[in-house]
Amino acid sequence: MTDVAPAASENTDAVTNDELVDELRSWLEENWDPDLTVADWWQRLGLAGWCAPNLPTNAYGKGVSRNDAVRIANEIGDFGALGAPAGLGLLLAAPTIASHGTQEQIDLYVRDIVTGQKAWCQLFSEPGAGSDLAGLTARAVEDGDEWIVNGQKVWTSFGHTADLAMLIARTAPELPKHQGITWFSIDMHQPGMEVRPLREMTGHALFNEVFMSDARVPSSAIIGGRNNGWAVANTTLANERAGLGTGGGSGGAGAASPGTVVGHLDQRVGDFVTPRQKKKRATSGAGPSSGGGAARLLIDLAKGNGSIADATIRQDLMRLHTLGEIGRFNALRVKAAKKAGRDLPGMANISKLSMSDTMRLSRDVGLRIVGAQGMLHAYTDDQRPAIDAATGNPFLGAVTSIALWAQGPPIYGGTDQIQRNIIGERVLGLPKEPNNDKTMPFADLPKNA
Repeated sequence: MTDVAPAASENTDAVTNDELVDELRSWLEENWDPDLTVADWWQRLGLAGWCAPNLPTNAYGKGVSRNDAVRIANEIGDFGALGAPAGLGLLLAAPTIASHGTQEQIDLYVRDIVTGQKAWCQLFSEPGAGSDLAGLTARAVEDGDEWIVNGQKVWTSFGHTADLAMLIARTAPELPKHQGITWFSIDMHQPGMEVRPLREMTGHALFNEVFMSDARVPSSAIIGGRNNGWAVANTTLANERAGLGTGGGSGGAGAASPGTVVGHLDQRVGDFVTPRQKKKRATSGAGPSSGGGAARLLIDLAKGNGSIADATIRQDLMRLHTLGEIGRFNALRVKAAKKAGRDLPGMANISKLSMSDTMRLSRDVGLRIVGAQGMLHAYTDDQRPAIDAATGNPFLGAVTSIALWAQGPPIYGGTDQIQRNIIGERVLGLPKEPNNDKTMPFADLPKNA
């Protein structure tokens, strides 16, 4: 691949925050029309650079910081307009392609992401390659100007509604395992792609497994170069961990979904939003890394049923609040460092670990607060009214959902152990564990029986 586009970066020559917000407000006043279709609105918003403003200008962004991008998303929501098309396309695919793709690929893929035309999923993890992602065995074999792909992926969010996928597959088993991997964009609608839902303990099926049987992908869909997929995938994973640690999301009002499968693009955009008054935003936040929302919910529940009198519950609620404050202060540290032109290595990994700690603590203290009622969970929507009526607690489902889901964050996006390894090796400079992964061909490495 040639003509690689520059990575997203801080734009030191950008306009001030106030000027940026004023520009956005003027633009919204001129362009927002609730009678537009969702597709037409996202076309306007995306091509103007407001859907992914942290991307560089050659990738349909404005080159502003991630913090300014969040502020822009909040302003769009406060205005009462539909925000950017949420999903893995905007969160993961767009910044990866902006960093490693050619300008032609940016125009082909990122444009459709910021305008909501195509929805994406991520085909990374495999049944035998999760924490050791580079141990993947899905194969892509060259066939003229195409590659034939065979293998299985698992834990695929939005696989059933995706148009395209971020795929990493082994293209050179004769190379060491980290060197023989390639990052592709692959069509999810083609023959040979089978998506099966995975039902979790919560009763929902947020993830899928994907089977690829002689699926095809053109060589032009390789992002970042042949056999360079591990470096490209690390960019994707860094954005994933940063997004998980900060709660991800696109901001703005509404709940329209991008892509051709869900069917929102042709609907009236005003039907997806509820105009709302501007309000002062809480500084402590309520994202997964902060624990703010969970803490407030659990405090109210504890006050309501009298368990707030338990000193150990009060202590755990304070710990949960403290985790939220640590997340807030870390976010401020990152913002200050970016403003000063510095980076804070490992912060995405620290945020991911903080989210795991928050979820586990929310699970433990939540179940203690609700007591025996915590054994009741509505696995389907029609079960919820009966449980709410029997317990008199309409928030019980939130507590039990957190409890059942808490096992997930310490695993997906790289396990807690992986995050600690990254911090130890790449931030603290600690030695890596001895192995021959870097030198031995992947085909010759010992495999689990």
